[in-house]
Amino acid sequence: MATELEELIDFLTAPSPPVKKAAVDIVRGLTGSEDGLHSLSNYANTVLSSLSRLLSDEKEVSEPAAEALVNLSQNAGLAAKMVEMGMIKIAMDLLYKPGSSITRLLVMLLVNLTQLDDGISSLLQIGDDKMQGLYVMKLVRSFCRSNETNDDPFDHVGSILVNISKKEEGRKMLLDPKRGLLKQIIRQFDSSSPLRKKGVSGTIRNCCFEAENQLQNLLLISEFLWPALLLPVAGNKIYSEQDTSKMPLELGSALSIDREPVKDPEIRVQALEAIYLIALQEAGRRALWSVNGPRILQVGYEDEEDPKVMEAYEQIGSLLVHGNETEEPSTNSSK
Repeated sequence: MATELEELIDFLTAPSPPVKKAAVDIVRGLTGSEDGLHSLSNYANTVLSSLSRLLSDEKEVSEPAAEALVNLSQNAGLAAKMVEMGMIKIAMDLLYKPGSSITRLLVMLLVNLTQLDDGISSLLQIGDDKMQGLYVMKLVRSFCRSNETNDDPFDHVGSILVNISKKEEGRKMLLDPKRGLLKQIIRQFDSSSPLRKKGVSGTIRNCCFEAENQLQNLLLISEFLWPALLLPVAGNKIYSEQDTSKMPLELGSALSIDREPVKDPEIRVQALEAIYLIALQEAGRRALWSVNGPRILQVGYEDEEDPKVMEAYEQIGSLLVHGNETEEPSTNSSK
């Protein structure tokens, strides 16, 4: 005889909408506890395929189904099964279906699934030469087009970009100058959303691991790259004209006025790690000097109080001192 749980799972495919709705609500509740997750995982294949079919249903059914899948995808084993059954394609197809009411939940599901290598490969569409990169291009476009609201369903795309840029194929795709994706992403650093800002910062930092082979592609977008990396670590002072005159306009003008500091120490550390990775290359150090970067780092360090961030400044300082074949004399302090 079927257990109560097996009967409940069968009801997910019931022809009666009220029965189906009641079943999916109960399943969603079960996914909110460890015991419930464990019980459902014993019927993973049936539960996952039933819930995935419900995603295209009416909102009152698709929303609890999506919430259940987001909860289930926090378990690495269940997330792997989802990737295997093609959940990334299902989510991407539904994400761009007109009138989708579960956009935020689908994006959160993709965040969880791209924490797995296979999930990243699936989103990058590796192995499909004709379509490779299409999903990523769509997500970047949505990330860059969405409105500045407190409830932006595409804010979490920043976390997906951080995940895919942990993999070499992902970094190469984002850095490809023909696609121009990183340039679009960096411009979102001005967003007022902390989640979006952190996503951009983490993505840039990960992409800088390719600096040894792709420095030229990084420096092609330097007018956007340097402000995103240096402004968060420039301290709070208004810089003197003597300092700003040695900077490109996009940096000098921003540092000549009062500005909102970047309060999140993690973003400051990520920016400094990215600068360090660029500065490991001789041409990267030259590029940093050319925008008066060491002066900005000196002033920022003087204002910094967080020990981890200070350590990241010191790592670059040590590198610049030892790579002094490109060093220039220091300038007077800021106002």
